[in-house]
Amino acid sequence: MTDDTDGSLPDRLARAITLAGPIPLSRFMAAANAHYYATRDPLGAGGDFVTAPEISQMFGELLGLALADLWQRAGRPEVAYVELGPGRGTLAVDALRAMANVGLSPAVHLVETSPVLRSLQQERLPDAIWHADLATLPDDVPLLVVANEFFDALPIRQLVRAGDHWHERLVACQDTLFLPIGGPPLPAEVIPEHLRDAPHGAVLETAPAAVALMRALAARLAAQGGAALVVDYGYDGPALGDTLQAVRGHAYVNPFEAPGEHDLTAHVDFGTLGAAARVAGAAVHGPVDQGQFLTALGIGARASKLAASAPERAASIHADHDRLTAPDQMGTLFKVLGVTGTAWPAPAGFA
Repeated sequence: MTDDTDGSLPDRLARAITLAGPIPLSRFMAAANAHYYATRDPLGAGGDFVTAPEISQMFGELLGLALADLWQRAGRPEVAYVELGPGRGTLAVDALRAMANVGLSPAVHLVETSPVLRSLQQERLPDAIWHADLATLPDDVPLLVVANEFFDALPIRQLVRAGDHWHERLVACQDTLFLPIGGPPLPAEVIPEHLRDAPHGAVLETAPAAVALMRALAARLAAQGGAALVVDYGYDGPALGDTLQAVRGHAYVNPFEAPGEHDLTAHVDFGTLGAAARVAGAAVHGPVDQGQFLTALGIGARASKLAASAPERAASIHADHDRLTAPDQMGTLFKVLGVTGTAWPAPAGFA
């Protein structure tokens, strides 16, 4: 259903729904995002959204130094740097530069499926090795992994309380318009016990793809050693709430209009991701707020040093610091989760 050789994505989705009936929201989201990321560079002022690495070099530098600090305390083994969904490669460039300053120059492995973004990454990281998924990553050295705004774009299921029952949210198509509807009643056992008697209209989101990926990643870290830093907007769940959103041109739009032409995301349930990592045998740290994490790593001192070296940019540097850390900006909405092999030390920033 994501083959672009047979009509537009909306047309293909509409045909699939007409022939086989409404599809789960997860399938709609997966198809829409696969097309979206494969066909454009969505980042920056001219795109649809801006991520932390594009706001300031301080973000990538501090993540790189946090991983380098872990590497040093783990005995300086041979490692590989891995980034999931590396965008334009901005974070990797900043992190690797900071790592090199303390003597760490790992091989670079990027998990990316978009041909457009791979091309941009290759310009900045010509020696990197690209992967379509985790399966082909190195299995003989510890991994230092970064996933920034990656898990939020993985497909979710939405379960909706209606009357005495829970129903999976499906996507139907009527007169070329896509709209959400309720599916057949679900057994109560699929809902966490403490949420089963939620009020009418309550929404529970689950992310099977995210849980599966985290379990696979954590199993790698448990077996090989290393660490992962997961940064995203989200909450420590499970909890109720509809967080599905679409962004185009830096503004919110209807998630069900023009599939494949805007970014579909949902808030990340860090509690469930952490539980998945523990089940796979890894140690879990956090989640903590992004502002708390970056402050603990020394972003204030780094901002002051950058401002002193470039006085003409001091105001914008301090504004970037506030955007990354202030509670009314990215500081509390965004969280950081650390996952490590059990023999590795705890990462800085989570105390």
